[in-house]
Amino acid sequence: MTKYSEDSSAANPPESRLVDHFGRVIKYVRLSVTDKCNLRCFYCLPKGFDAFKQEEGQLTFDEIERVIRAFAELGVRLVRITGGEPLLRENLVQLAEKLSSLPGVDELSVSTNATLLSKYAEDLKSAGISRINVSLDTLNPERFREISGGRLESVLDGLMAAKSAGFSPIKVNIVALKGINDDEFVDMVEFCLKHGFTLRFIETMPIGNACRHPSNLYLNLQEVKIKLLKHFNLVETAMPGGGGPARYFKVENTEMSIGFINPISQHFCETCNRVRLSANGTLYLCLGQQNSYDLLPILRQGVSDDGLKEAIFEALKRKPKHHEFGEDHGRITRFMSTTGG
Repeated sequence: MTKYSEDSSAANPPESRLVDHFGRVIKYVRLSVTDKCNLRCFYCLPKGFDAFKQEEGQLTFDEIERVIRAFAELGVRLVRITGGEPLLRENLVQLAEKLSSLPGVDELSVSTNATLLSKYAEDLKSAGISRINVSLDTLNPERFREISGGRLESVLDGLMAAKSAGFSPIKVNIVALKGINDDEFVDMVEFCLKHGFTLRFIETMPIGNACRHPSNLYLNLQEVKIKLLKHFNLVETAMPGGGGPARYFKVENTEMSIGFINPISQHFCETCNRVRLSANGTLYLCLGQQNSYDLLPILRQGVSDDGLKEAIFEALKRKPKHHEFGEDHGRITRFMSTTGG
């Protein structure tokens, strides 16, 4: 790995500065602004869990802006604000305004459970957020309550508010859960067709609370695709923006895309282009590994901008070749809300 220096910019343009040991270009940061969430989806957090990080242990907005600016100067172009539930972070709109104005940040997006989105959709759009991803595992109110402990109506209100605010595409993410929501996949496609949303199916991963649940919840997305093909003609298509790992198909004779994210059955590690920054300043180099680097101490000690970039290069050395989901030594016991999704 090339050591950071100001003189290296001419030989290494920003688009190619962050390259790991395996030749993967890092251009995407998933930024968690809080580990707190107002839902308790059983595969993510235990019911009643409240052991969240204290505010003094979180990055301030100024610290977040410094880190994202450093990443942008090194070639990162995509930033996604996540949580926990990011809309629980006070004054998030102001942070979005700061980040969207940073030179080099071409796309700023948000992943949310949408329960608070009806309140903030217009302001987020005005602040420079270009894309919204919404987690929604069921269209059945009682089932939604069983899965998350929340109200489906608040999520649907948030989705409609995002649509009215002009966000496009809006991506709906559904975790495929065998025996729980596998009878709703066709209905979910019809719902997204009706409203012009992109739909993405995600395989459940052995992270955090998911490690505590039986493996028979896992559903290979190839089975989902086979089920959908009985009702829709799917044509493989290019990724519709966002820089993520989904493999996309168009529903024939429509503008709707369906994505499949297969971290277990068909991993995408060879094209991984992202790192995750947690709310407490920890850089996670892989969702399915423990590899990390703590930026908070050096930020609080007054590290220079060059020193911060050196730390990012040092952290990138720890990015592994692949994750190890499904292997006993690869189980990740931290909660997804801590990692940042």
